[in-house]
Amino acid sequence: MRARGLRRFLARRTRLGGIGAGVVVALAGGLLAGPAAPAAVAVTEPVGMTADELPTWQTNGIVYALAEADGVVFVGGTFSAVRPPGAEAGTQERPAGNFVALDAATGEPVDCDLSFSVGSGTATVRALAVSPDGRTLYVGGTFGSVNGVGASSVAAFDIPSCTRRPFPPAANGMVRDIAATADRVYLAGDFTQIGGTARGRFAAVTTDGAVVPGWVANADELGKAVEVTPDGRNVLLGGDFYTMNGANSHALAVVSASTGANVRTYPLGFIDDGSTVQDIAVDATGFYTANEGTGGGVFDGRIALDLATFNERWRDTCLGATQDVAVHGSVVYSAHHAHDCSSMGEFPDQERYHLFAQAVDTGEKLGWFPNTNDGLGEALGPRTLLAVTDHPTDDRDFMWVGGGFTTVNGAPQWGLTRFATSPDVGAPSVPEAHAASTTPGRVDVTWRPSLDLDDSRLTYRVYRDGASQPIHTVQASSVPWRRAQLSFADTGMSAGESHSYRITATDGAGNTSALSAPVTATAAGGTQPYVTAVLADSPLLYWRYDETANNFASDASGNGNNGVHRGGPQRGVTPGAVPGPEATALGHDGVDSYTYSDRSFSGLQRFTVETWFRTTTTSGGKLIGLGNRTLQPSTARDNNLYMLNDGRLSFGIVNNGNRVITSSGRYNDGRWHHVAASVGTNGMRLYVDGQQVASNLFYTTARNVTGYWRAGGDSLVNWANRPASDLFAGQLDETAVYPAQLSAARVSAHYQAASQPTDTVTTVTPTADTYVNGAAATTNYGGHQQLAVRGSSAYESYLGFRLPAAPAGQVLKSAALRVRVSDDSVAGSVDDFQVVPIDGAWDEATTTYATRPALSPTTVGTLSAPEAPGGVHSVPLDLATVRAALGGDFDVALRGAGTDSLWLWAREAAHSGYRPQLVLTFGAP
Repeated sequence: MRARGLRRFLARRTRLGGIGAGVVVALAGGLLAGPAAPAAVAVTEPVGMTADELPTWQTNGIVYALAEADGVVFVGGTFSAVRPPGAEAGTQERPAGNFVALDAATGEPVDCDLSFSVGSGTATVRALAVSPDGRTLYVGGTFGSVNGVGASSVAAFDIPSCTRRPFPPAANGMVRDIAATADRVYLAGDFTQIGGTARGRFAAVTTDGAVVPGWVANADELGKAVEVTPDGRNVLLGGDFYTMNGANSHALAVVSASTGANVRTYPLGFIDDGSTVQDIAVDATGFYTANEGTGGGVFDGRIALDLATFNERWRDTCLGATQDVAVHGSVVYSAHHAHDCSSMGEFPDQERYHLFAQAVDTGEKLGWFPNTNDGLGEALGPRTLLAVTDHPTDDRDFMWVGGGFTTVNGAPQWGLTRFATSPDVGAPSVPEAHAASTTPGRVDVTWRPSLDLDDSRLTYRVYRDGASQPIHTVQASSVPWRRAQLSFADTGMSAGESHSYRITATDGAGNTSALSAPVTATAAGGTQPYVTAVLADSPLLYWRYDETANNFASDASGNGNNGVHRGGPQRGVTPGAVPGPEATALGHDGVDSYTYSDRSFSGLQRFTVETWFRTTTTSGGKLIGLGNRTLQPSTARDNNLYMLNDGRLSFGIVNNGNRVITSSGRYNDGRWHHVAASVGTNGMRLYVDGQQVASNLFYTTARNVTGYWRAGGDSLVNWANRPASDLFAGQLDETAVYPAQLSAARVSAHYQAASQPTDTVTTVTPTADTYVNGAAATTNYGGHQQLAVRGSSAYESYLGFRLPAAPAGQVLKSAALRVRVSDDSVAGSVDDFQVVPIDGAWDEATTTYATRPALSPTTVGTLSAPEAPGGVHSVPLDLATVRAALGGDFDVALRGAGTDSLWLWAREAAHSGYRPQLVLTFGAP
């Protein structure tokens, strides 16, 4: 069923004879005339192929088989026409009778017209193989004629002329796979006779088509795969069978290439009952099986075995029937519809992946994730793979993929696609970032790694305040289902200092994502009592929900256990449950929104879950729990904290059955409430607002399961008093999970910490601003979108603010002027600029250089060398001066002594984030 063109032992020839006259024209006028492709650009090693699909002609049906010779790919399947890439189904079609030949490097047809048909039923080509000398193409399947001339499910063709060769064996059933050597051709299929000779699903014939009389490898059920070992001594057989030559050997066997006698059998159990071997691939040291199972508890993945011992090297137990495998370099590529790799510690049951790359020695999944859909027929997606090397006129290698799919990487494409070793042109996705400050003098920047379909190892660069050079660079690896949070601590700041951050991701080929959306944080002047209390108890994960956009849920625990928002919950809900600078909450709709952990957790038999919630729902819903799925309702549901329809809260674990405790109080009153639930040596405990409301002292452990924490909703099937909705409608804030049972005192301390005074940040924008120009002494610039500052040929800028009074019981702890350099290439300056109070009167609409106000001789802050266009700068201001102005007007000027001018965005800037700001931090004395 799969490609056999890679097993060529002779040197490749550059042919001008073609595959008929039409091919001579095609090659001479196209392939041979074109320049060689550029050398391969490495993706993340050892993967050799990019995930960028190349334009390829399509079929109108399913492709089952691929083979290649001298840069021409032969395609077989069940289809009646082909059409160009991008053409819609039914348009621009050319007839193709279950076969077409395409150029490996261009994906375009070449002139080799073979049409396979059958008198009744549906003809299909299921097997293609090329002889070692590259001159003969063997074809198997279900067909009764080729170009109108009789054939019985197997035939051979001269490749240079694309004409039929004498090859008379007739099969009385489908031929599903073929392996060719210099003197023999091995067949696998449904047949029980070849050329009138009894053969049970496997046979060997000579290159002239005569049945080899001494070769017998009889199986009791279908043969689907046949491959010859590189030394030519043995033949590897796969299929549905349970016996080989009468011996117990299920789905896989090794037999002698000369006699067919058993060399190694694999009794039932090595491969599960109900599972089959669909294909076998070989490299210099090992062989690899593609396995498909039917029913529950089957084996659907891949096995690697050692050629020296025929023993297993590794096994991948993902669910989602594997149809084909192919080796390129030190990587085994596979075609399947993998949907559940939880047995491998990877992803739970979810949407399907259809293509993987794995290391041949370890089975580790590598960073190559192009995808198709399920498509036609049995909805299996891709069904055959072919690695093409040594193209006559193109330096690249190619991976061809055939099957029943109708999309590739989300775009319409039927039946065929291909990938190459270069160029890698796909940029990583844009990182999602968050910035926060809970420690004095430090801002923590966190982000979710980007997704790149052919590069698992990416380089991330963090830029501050629009600067052109990064302040932090780090390289990290991730795969689509595990993108563990990355972080950077920006330290050494003054309280109230505010900065914005953006991040890019770059792959190994130099493709760089767009800058992430800017995130801003102001350095804290003191600690936040609630955050300090939570972190003191070493949470496993801690979602604060202070992100205002995107789907990244930053983990503040320090463990990098970020979450992912799904279903579009409302971000930036205010006020949050816990006061603090830039603190917000998360709003769930009770329909489809929730947050899940990026990684799975296991071994949590004693633990505490904690969150704040606010709701008026009468439909209940899960606040937090551990489930075995992330993108679908879980089928295993443990450690659940949920609300009943009437507003009561229940906490349940599994310990020889579901064990549940429930509050008597109702909490769907529209107010913020703190809830914590735990299990440990003190039994099961449930607390609301710092007080215990339910307990069960008997059960001290939960069962040990592996799952993902989900906040905001998941299935509650079979749980007591299941509410009308499994998903919670309301707000959540400050969700944490601890790997131990917190004491009642610690739970109370968390609740009390939320009411302790904490710093708050107030941002004030100018009520007026303008600049003056010594070279245009009577011109007013009050409506201009930019401000200018320079010493010589003087520019000065003026800004006026209306300051709030300090909140009751708080004092001003820091103040900073935040400005952004405009984006003009000459906007930045190497000079320093002083912030000074304005002593005289001025007016935005009328002030000019000639009428400029008097300035104080006192400097309250210095803006140092704001060189980068687009840069954001935070200038700490003298605290006493600003404190004295609270509750009134505060007017300052920017002036300089140098010759290099500075241009800043004014309050009239179209983008609100570009406008000047005064950032004030208030807190307890």
